Amino acid sequence: MTGASFLHIEEEVESIAPRQLKEQNDSGEDVFVLDIRSEDDFDEWHIDDENVEIVNNPSLQLLDDVPEDLLTALPEERTITVLCAKGGSSELIVGALQAEGYDANHLERGMKGWARLYEYTERDADIDATIAQYQRPSSGCLAYLVVSNDEAAVIDALRAFAENYIQDARTLGVEIKYTLDTHIHADHISGVRTVVEQTNATAIMPAAASRGVGYDRSYEIIEDGDTLMVGDVEINVLHTPGHTTGMTAYKVENVLLTGDELFTESIARPDLEDPETATDAATMLYKSPIKKVLTQPENTIIAPTHFSDAATPNNDDTSTKTLSELDTMDALSMDKDTFVAFVVSNMPSKSVNYEAIIATNLGQKSPDAKEAFELEPGPNNCAASTEALTN
Repeated sequence: MTGASFLHIEEEVESIAPRQLKEQNDSGEDVFVLDIRSEDDFDEWHIDDENVEIVNNPSLQLLDDVPEDLLTALPEERTITVLCAKGGSSELIVGALQAEGYDANHLERGMKGWARLYEYTERDADIDATIAQYQRPSSGCLAYLVVSNDEAAVIDALRAFAENYIQDARTLGVEIKYTLDTHIHADHISGVRTVVEQTNATAIMPAAASRGVGYDRSYEIIEDGDTLMVGDVEINVLHTPGHTTGMTAYKVENVLLTGDELFTESIARPDLEDPETATDAATMLYKSPIKKVLTQPENTIIAPTHFSDAATPNNDDTSTKTLSELDTMDALSMDKDTFVAFVVSNMPSKSVNYEAIIATNLGQKSPDAKEAFELEPGPNNCAASTEALTN
């Protein structure tokens, strides 16, 4: 076997759409990925699933052929999915692999295409409202659409997918009454401003307003204990500071949208708003989920704004857990001093561009749609640990 040249590949090569690759992962199919991006880009974020075997070989971007040693190491009985940043380089390499007899395809639009993948699923919560959960697999971001009667509320919207919420509301025949964020996000550009341009209202907590957040259209300040009516259901407002000073949870009957305060597999980090006050924030964090959230009924469904690779999805593909299912998270049974010491000593690296993202969400920066999308590569790092704290 000799090295395969991809300088003069002219035949059309096989491709796979991001959604199709995700479906293969979810169905348990055997997936082999050859990622040719740089080591730094790969380490920053890559497709990570228990059904995926992945190899990173950035040297292919600099060569004029596929080296013989790599050809020998590649599986001959499996489909090889090659990916790069945007899809161009991977297409050339797939052509060379196919010329050598390998079953190969390339990921359409590369990792940029993967980042555009957005999924809608509904959580069966046995309540008088529909709660849809939006999932962005590339980053672990979650957003929600709460629908009752002829009204809806969008919670933690992503700017890149603002049209999804608006179109889904139209399809359901409802009007978006509220566009809410749980807090000032540090990992994605908020879609509140974009969605509110075509909706009637938005609302923010006083602590968020005090950080300088404002909108061109009128908005209302909501306080801890307030109630927002959407159709026939109440959205109860719970101020849960810790991850940020303005962190707010929204409860819809037995579903508690916890934002980044409490996840299904971990707990929030306290240093993204102000690293200098992380210990004080961790103390607030202790009082919020442990003293406020854990006093909710055991059947309360915890619906966070993020999930990680360590999270286990439900059978309906949603990322939620009942409060009773979080009993195995040791951090939730620690005393205050132990909890604070644990949280501040266990924090992972911050998300790339988090400072620019915060500035944008505060209204201090105004990137266009393309620039905003470029600020959001890779998974979120809003949890206190990259590993599951449940056992």
